[in-house]
Amino acid sequence: MLSIHAAKQRKPRAARIGLAIAGGGPIGGMYELGALRALDDAIDGLDLTDLTVYVGVSSGAFLSAALANRIDTRAMCRIFLKGDKNDAAFHPESFVRPAFLEYARRAASLPRLLGDWWREALRNPFDSGLTDVLGHFGGLIPNGLFDNSGVERFLRDAFTRNGRSNDFRELARKLFVIAVDLDTGETVRFGSTEWDDVPISVAVQASSALPGLYPPVRLHGRHLVDGALRRTMHGSVALDEDIDLLIGLNPLVPFDGRHALGPEGEALGSLADGGLPMVLSQTFRTLLQSRMQVGLAKYSQQYAHTDQLIFEPDRDDTEVFFTNAFSYASRQRVSNHAYRATLRDLKARQASIAPLLRKHGLQLRSDVLDRAEQHILDGLEQNVPEHRTHATAKLARALDDVDQLIAAKRPRRANGVRRKR
Repeated sequence: MLSIHAAKQRKPRAARIGLAIAGGGPIGGMYELGALRALDDAIDGLDLTDLTVYVGVSSGAFLSAALANRIDTRAMCRIFLKGDKNDAAFHPESFVRPAFLEYARRAASLPRLLGDWWREALRNPFDSGLTDVLGHFGGLIPNGLFDNSGVERFLRDAFTRNGRSNDFRELARKLFVIAVDLDTGETVRFGSTEWDDVPISVAVQASSALPGLYPPVRLHGRHLVDGALRRTMHGSVALDEDIDLLIGLNPLVPFDGRHALGPEGEALGSLADGGLPMVLSQTFRTLLQSRMQVGLAKYSQQYAHTDQLIFEPDRDDTEVFFTNAFSYASRQRVSNHAYRATLRDLKARQASIAPLLRKHGLQLRSDVLDRAEQHILDGLEQNVPEHRTHATAKLARALDDVDQLIAAKRPRRANGVRRKR
């Protein structure tokens, strides 16, 4: 599902493009990877590793941080979908290890909590009901089921290889990773002046600390959690950088099963039949998307010179809704599904999208849009960069920067489209 918000006016200059990626758990991130790969393939002139600004929330922070570090969608597909360990060693099981230290810390508080409860029960023996017991012993429940230190270790390794950087201040493009202070509810923008000393890997770990699944990340005396607690996509962070085109991705939309069919072609019943998990999933998705739609409506007024392209799954997309959000085993299937769905959206809305993209020096590739059965893994092994040392990789990136500066000074092609390098 593609939403288009055309600008009412446009500044006469070379296009400044921003990318904002929402969260959605591991499968939401894989959906977004498939959509990004489709955009990379289908839009001529769009270099997703060379945009003006990147904003990432939760699982979207993984992708934004990677692109800002010049890990392109082809490389990410090799890492996350094919398990290529020559670049970065992705081990899904390290992301879902039980938080044993958190369990032990909570268990150690049992004697104190038991003593407090016993003293209170002696003082008020007739007021100690079930709710009081739950209130006293709620501190025994861990902050998170899984240990998110594996998230940080993986990213630290990926961002210190091949000339990349784990330091916001060393990136060639602006990157903002969004988290929320659990104790105040305030938004924390990693990458801003106040927070750019935090390693990117730690920032992403904090941004993806979904309460209940991962414990908060403690930084500067504050407990930080998933950035989606405040807003869904935080697109305004990118829009505040005076961009001309915002590309947004949100993988979580409420499901509309009135006309949807199940895997065997059967009509689907009420989501209430799926029990509490289905009800909570639908509730969470509805809150996130409705909040984002309100924001987008405001953006079209507040940022009148900025075009917006927002990509989301269709509301009757059973493939996305009924896939376990934390099933790493489904990542290739979901990514390919998103890849094809995004290409279909681009083709179906080609008449509206093509003129908008042309304003920004971009052009849809009809040859890609016509390949309906193209698989996301097709062609991944073409032009795989040779292994380099960290020093030679940094030199190659510096030379790329020089090439980009020279290209920016050259006059554009007659049709306004600059070919991908």
